[in-house]
Amino acid sequence: MSAFAVNETNGTDGTDRTTADGAGDPPGGPVRGLPWAVLRLHRAALVVWGAFLLAAVGVLVWEVEITADSVRDRIASCHQGAASCRFEAVLDYGGNIGWASTLVYYSFFAVAAFAGGALIGRELENGTAQLAWTQSVSPTRWLAAKLAVPAVLLVVGGTVFVLVFRWAWAANRDLMGDDWTFADVFAARGPALVAYSLCGLAVGALAGVVLRRSLPALAISCVAMYLLNHNLEEHREDLWPTVSPAPTKGVEMSGDVWQLGDGTGRFHPQAHYWPMHLVETGIVLGVAAVATGAAFWVLRRRTA
Repeated sequence: MSAFAVNETNGTDGTDRTTADGAGDPPGGPVRGLPWAVLRLHRAALVVWGAFLLAAVGVLVWEVEITADSVRDRIASCHQGAASCRFEAVLDYGGNIGWASTLVYYSFFAVAAFAGGALIGRELENGTAQLAWTQSVSPTRWLAAKLAVPAVLLVVGGTVFVLVFRWAWAANRDLMGDDWTFADVFAARGPALVAYSLCGLAVGALAGVVLRRSLPALAISCVAMYLLNHNLEEHREDLWPTVSPAPTKGVEMSGDVWQLGDGTGRFHPQAHYWPMHLVETGIVLGVAAVATGAAFWVLRRRTA
């Protein structure tokens, strides 16, 4: 039975009360009505998302608090400081942190697929949404609840990961083989990671509302997010004006500098990280806002 099936309960006055959620509001609970129904209907996805984030955060904490000391011991025992020995030890440490950031960063593909395929597309395809609309739940309110609940969870979970990742990434820089210009590091150190997740949710919702079929909406939303992310990563260096070294004085380059290979001597110092990051975050949130508005507009047009 649908999570929005009719649920009749008796009130204190002896009359029947009909609700549209069918999930059973918890007595005195803080989450009621449609939000509670969304949580119940998609609790499996919530559990998977929570477990995924907890595992990623756990890896970061374990690497910093436990693995780092053993890696330093391995480096100290390397015969005459052999470069290959040190490289393998650093790879073991930085590799796990890198994988955690990469998986969480690109999880927006999973968010887009979930939003387009299960959250919106399947509900419209099998008629569950239309059933809810016949029970005093307007299409606009239905879509708002569908988006608000996962959006809150994405913001909370993403923010926690960003804070932990910033701490872990900076804790033992001498054991890391990456820098701030790496795609996953660039996003995972700030709000862009959360922005991409929210954008995936919005794009998936728009695809679901337009196509009204789960599998096509899943595919289109993932393709759209890939194109957005790929183009922003390709042109990330253009999001902020570059610095050109003075011809007579020169500029001392370091690993913290993003050197552009166009032969003009242009580069981005590490101080450009936040301006570039916030510009990209703004672009992604702008796309998310447009996709969200378009989803509501399409839904209203089709249900007017």
